[in-house]
Amino acid sequence: MASFWAKEVPATIIVAALLIWIMPMMIGTYTLTVLLIYGMLGFSLGLIWGFGGILCFGQAAFFGLGAYTYAIAAINIGDSTIPMLLAVLVPAAFAALLGAMMFYGRLTDVYLGVITLVVTLILFKFISSTAGPEYVIGKARLGGFNGIPGFQTLNVPGRPNDYIYGDPYFYFCAVLLLIVYLLVSWLLKSSFGRVAVGIRENEVRVALMGYDVSARKTVLFAIGAAIAGLAGGLFANWGEIVTPNLFSLGQSAEIIIWCIVGGLGTRIGPIVGAAGLAYLKFLLGQQSMIDNTLLTGIILVLFVLFLPKGLVPAIASLWRISFGQRRQLPRHGARRIRSGGARHG
Repeated sequence: MASFWAKEVPATIIVAALLIWIMPMMIGTYTLTVLLIYGMLGFSLGLIWGFGGILCFGQAAFFGLGAYTYAIAAINIGDSTIPMLLAVLVPAAFAALLGAMMFYGRLTDVYLGVITLVVTLILFKFISSTAGPEYVIGKARLGGFNGIPGFQTLNVPGRPNDYIYGDPYFYFCAVLLLIVYLLVSWLLKSSFGRVAVGIRENEVRVALMGYDVSARKTVLFAIGAAIAGLAGGLFANWGEIVTPNLFSLGQSAEIIIWCIVGGLGTRIGPIVGAAGLAYLKFLLGQQSMIDNTLLTGIILVLFVLFLPKGLVPAIASLWRISFGQRRQLPRHGARRIRSGGARHG
């Protein structure tokens, strides 16, 4: 743990600072902001699936809950600070309740995936049917398919008229993603994280060692939901409107694909997969020749067939093979020269 704070944290901050400085020179901050938000959303599923072994088909439910919670609270409160906190806490509490029922019920992975998917579809159906004037929470009308527009966007705490948007909002999201990444990295290197990975590898053995597997899976599930809720709150501020599409089946499927393509079981992989595929989708969004869904499906099939571990693990393996051999070749060559010289003498 000491090496994490002494080595990994400074290195991560330096690399992140360089990316935050360089990337706006190549891509506009408006697009980069949503790529960071999607990266955080992919990271939330990468945590619970890649390190906890919890296959969740409903991460979009927590994303949408965070966005709607922020919008409703912002309309009623008129300041963004408490709504952002609620955008994290409400999905986390919902996930803790749902997770406790599933994990203490000892559901298998298949039923777990089905239930999380069904919960997402239920939320999508419910939110879509709230177009009537009776669907009101305080001052906020849910709006049905039209969604909720016109709420208070991010502002300086205590100063509702000082908005954070444009380039400052990009840097705010980048710093938040960095903080979440470092906190999750610290959690995974703690005893809790090591036990979570142990549960992923062999749940029965960890239970026989005396650990409460259901409780730990519930906590990890809630943490992942909190991160997804935070991403939802940030997305609501970026788009300045929330709609039922946040709960859609397509959104849920995309998050899973991001993790598979980027590299499941790695911390940076889901972030890279989410940002990369989302940016590709934006680039193709201006034309009609290629269907985005079809292209995403083709990419998924190609990665499953040829790069099953994902992009980041493949690049890391290639790096180790290339540069590892280069470091060893001079030493081997020196030994051969010395041994050849001895035989010649």
